[in-house]
Amino acid sequence: MTPSGAGWSLRRRLVVALVVLLALVSALVGVVSVLALRASLTDRLDEQLATSISRSLVVVSGSLGPLPTPPQLIVPSAERVLEAPGQAEGTLAAVLVEGRVLSSGYLDTAGTVHALTAGQDAALAAVAADGAAHSLDLGGRMGDYRALVAFDTAPSTGDGLRIVIGLPLANVETTVGQVVLTVAIVAAFGIVLAAVLGARIVRGALRPLQRMAQTASRVAELPLDRGEVALAERIPAADADSRTEVGQVGAAFNNMLDHVAGALGAREASERKVRQFVADASHELRTPLSSIRGYSELTRRSGEQVPADIAHALSRIESESVRMTGLVEDLLLLARLDEGRELARDPVDLGRMIVDAVSDAHATAPTHEWRLESPPDPVMVSGDAPRLHQVVANLLANAAAHTPAGTVVVTNLAVVGGEAVLTVGDDGPGIDPSVRENLFERFARADSSRSRSTGSTGLGLAIVRAVVTAHGGSVSAESTSGETRFTVRIPSVD
Repeated sequence: MTPSGAGWSLRRRLVVALVVLLALVSALVGVVSVLALRASLTDRLDEQLATSISRSLVVVSGSLGPLPTPPQLIVPSAERVLEAPGQAEGTLAAVLVEGRVLSSGYLDTAGTVHALTAGQDAALAAVAADGAAHSLDLGGRMGDYRALVAFDTAPSTGDGLRIVIGLPLANVETTVGQVVLTVAIVAAFGIVLAAVLGARIVRGALRPLQRMAQTASRVAELPLDRGEVALAERIPAADADSRTEVGQVGAAFNNMLDHVAGALGAREASERKVRQFVADASHELRTPLSSIRGYSELTRRSGEQVPADIAHALSRIESESVRMTGLVEDLLLLARLDEGRELARDPVDLGRMIVDAVSDAHATAPTHEWRLESPPDPVMVSGDAPRLHQVVANLLANAAAHTPAGTVVVTNLAVVGGEAVLTVGDDGPGIDPSVRENLFERFARADSSRSRSTGSTGLGLAIVRAVVTAHGGSVSAESTSGETRFTVRIPSVD
């Protein structure tokens, strides 16, 4: 179960909160207004009831006289009580003696008096003689009434003469109902209008946040992990006004981007120095390494008899100089690729190149089983032939170096969706998961002991990625126990 509103956007939350708050305020105002109106109309009806009672007492005063003693009291009828001029439609009267209703009735539109039912008489008889008007439900067509004991000769015992006068609450209920309906319609319209206008207002208020999110998305798409980065993205000045809350976020975002840009600039400067040092060092090392190799080879081939240990030392010097020359050449190539130097863009037949590379691998590692799957038609790409040959050779050498004898290495070439797809797979033990993420990094080695038994420099796969990237392609690796596959994709040409 997720909390109510979880996953909602900030705009939706604000609009819903605004609508709910407005609905609550509207309901509160409506309830208070209706209650106040009802109380006001009821007070006005009580005033009308007092006036009606005054008219009725004037009419019956001739019968009552100066209020004789109970034995001489003349009891008026309900019709007599209602004969007063100006009595409103629906006015009722009930005459009770010793708590029993002797006569009762109400006026219709024509001024005719109609009798009440026994149940209505009982309801009128129950009205308390406390000098206050009471609301009661007479049922049927008469509905709710306000009734008041207008005259009582024995209010404490209820055994004397009592006259009850009442006026209908129908007009009050009708008016209150109309007001309730009006308030409900106006409140509903106001809530809908507030929702529409509130959504627009909130959308406008949050638009700077949307622009910030778009800026952050553009920054996130930049390749910040390598190379020179021109981090020019910034929040507009209008959205970075520190006098507003949203502007404070924008200003903080700009400060963060400035800090990141400075850090990236410092990193790029440091990397540039390292690349320059590697390039310079590699270039300078080529000459002495060539000299060492040449002199050692010259000495070994001079024909002079030398002790066996010296011959072995010269052989080791020559082999190590060859290995170091390869390492220097690899470092120099990476440095040049890092500098963004353009490679040659010539038509290259990958099919023929792969045949040559697999043949070389078979001659170098005859203990492995080498297989080739290639289409009969040429697979042409635009690129630097020596560098692409180095990519294939490095992948095959990697398979030979890190798999045992008897491993089957399959090289497959195909054209898929306008791309030349080269796959080098083997059924060896697989790649150690601990180095899989850094497989294409420089000097990444599965052998943490730094053993030289395989002759690996840790630069082969780094060169593969650098060359393939320079050709606008991509390289990836998938490995499980018993299956490892490297896939290179390069745009093909017709």
